[in-house]
Amino acid sequence: MALFLKILEWADDSKNTLVYKLPLKNGGRDVNQKSKLIVRESQKAIFVHKGQVCEVFDPGTYELKTEIFPILSRLAGWAYAFQTPISVDIYFINTKQFTGCNWGTSNPIVLRDTEFGMVRVRGYGSYSFKVDDAGIFLTELFGTNSSFKTDDITDWLKSILVSTITDTLGESKVSVLDLAANTLEFNELVKLNVQNKFKEIGLALTNFIIENTSVPHEVEKAIDERSKLGILGDKTDVMMKIAAAEAMKDAAKNEGMGGAFMGAGVGIGAGAGMGGVFADAFRSNTNAGSQDSGKTCPACGAKAPSSANFCPSCGGKLATKKFCTTCGKEISPDANFCPSCGAKQ
Repeated sequence: MALFLKILEWADDSKNTLVYKLPLKNGGRDVNQKSKLIVRESQKAIFVHKGQVCEVFDPGTYELKTEIFPILSRLAGWAYAFQTPISVDIYFINTKQFTGCNWGTSNPIVLRDTEFGMVRVRGYGSYSFKVDDAGIFLTELFGTNSSFKTDDITDWLKSILVSTITDTLGESKVSVLDLAANTLEFNELVKLNVQNKFKEIGLALTNFIIENTSVPHEVEKAIDERSKLGILGDKTDVMMKIAAAEAMKDAAKNEGMGGAFMGAGVGIGAGAGMGGVFADAFRSNTNAGSQDSGKTCPACGAKAPSSANFCPSCGGKLATKKFCTTCGKEISPDANFCPSCGAKQ
């Protein structure tokens, strides 16, 4: 007398098993009307006869003589209520959400950026998924393996994600400067685009996160320079003049005229900057000189600065200013009385 398996169930003690094939004796012929199927929460059970899916069972307990009989009758032409056991395969599908799956760009994504032209972008993040349609997933992906782990599929899912990210970035035409400001919106857009591809194999993308995007060092440097100019605003002209003056200092340290010209960065821009510096200095000196009335030499009548003690033309001694000892007004050097208050000097 044949022994029949009475309880059909899978007590999942793993964290990454997607599909588990129940081991049966005699090619599955020990399943009969006395067998009971138990499907736990976050599981689905699938009966397969001759490579064809018979039925998908949701969580619950089933007496096989009532639940499975109509399906097997149609598929196997069997109408004797399990009195003659037939060969079946039983698969349990894990429908819980698998979280913390990592993705990243092994090679940079080349994009046409509106600000910087052709740019290479790298990125990484995480995603979560679950089995949405157990029948499609088993038919499309699983095959005849006795078990199926998440590691068996994550590399393939990652390639789907990266290709979708590339396509979505290209269509969005978002500059790399604006990626950080649109991360949440971009996450949702990629999730929507990937969903249809996952659905084709019976999966559902439950979460998708872009944790970071990066560009080559040259682009980062250009971004930093642009930020610097934005901070300076209308001070860029002053900064150019300072840079030109610094270049002039460096040129003075080099020997020979060639070093001087190279150090100063002689060019149209640098020359214009230096010209502006010298022009400003000349105007300052000129304006300062125009406000100084100076002295007149009593011998030859030539003009001399107020601070001069001798005439620059004839060398004669220049008279110094004299002030009234009483009222403080300026008086002639040879005056004996103050013309303002009359005090004797």
